[in-house]
Amino acid sequence: MEKEFDPYLRIDDVTVDRSDVAMLRAIDDCGSLSGAAEALERSYPRLQQRVVTLEESIGPLVERTRGGADGGGSSLTETARELLARFDRLVAAYEGVTRVDETVLSGPVVDRDGELGTVETPVGEVLAVVPTDVESAAVTIRSDAVSLHAPSDVPRAEGTSVRNRFSGTVAWLDAGDAIARVGLELEAERDADGDEPTALVALVTRRSVETLGLEPGRSIVASVKATAARGISRDEQDGAATGARTGN
Repeated sequence: MEKEFDPYLRIDDVTVDRSDVAMLRAIDDCGSLSGAAEALERSYPRLQQRVVTLEESIGPLVERTRGGADGGGSSLTETARELLARFDRLVAAYEGVTRVDETVLSGPVVDRDGELGTVETPVGEVLAVVPTDVESAAVTIRSDAVSLHAPSDVPRAEGTSVRNRFSGTVAWLDAGDAIARVGLELEAERDADGDEPTALVALVTRRSVETLGLEPGRSIVASVKATAARGISRDEQDGAATGARTGN
């Protein structure tokens, strides 16, 4: 694909393109629809109507608050952030500048809640989708399912979907034109039998690299939805060691 390709997502009767993504990010940066309209040099009524049109097909994208000490404002919903992440993955796929990495965390299943199993790993307990007959699991986490946060800005647990959280340090960066692969060295919570420190790879935008100030040595918190972590029997996993692998 050429660099000038025009990516878009088709959701029901609405098409989400680069201009919609720029609008949502401007709302996030400015904290209001009026601020986003000014920053983008767009008409406020048209910008507001575009938000309404998108929400009719996708669901709530912007949370609005009125009055108060700060004068009110707007912020993105979890649905909007998932939409932006989905768009970023689409761009990465077409640009061909990166690949998907898989991290494997292994350990015994110590608790269950229906289809979800709690797996005890060297970096702590991981909640994942694990077959009910598996007692010791190898949990795979794809890099495009990992979100990164500054330690001081980790979302409150009660405000998000059930997520696994890992503390670590940035070990390396591999940046493309729009997408970057970030290698993290995770903090161990128990002895890993002398193995190398556990690595986790995240796929993020260059914008996130700048916003989070990502560089080697930077402390960071990674989060992964429980439904995005998939476990199989360790007997089915070639090599039960914890680590990361890459693929197309």
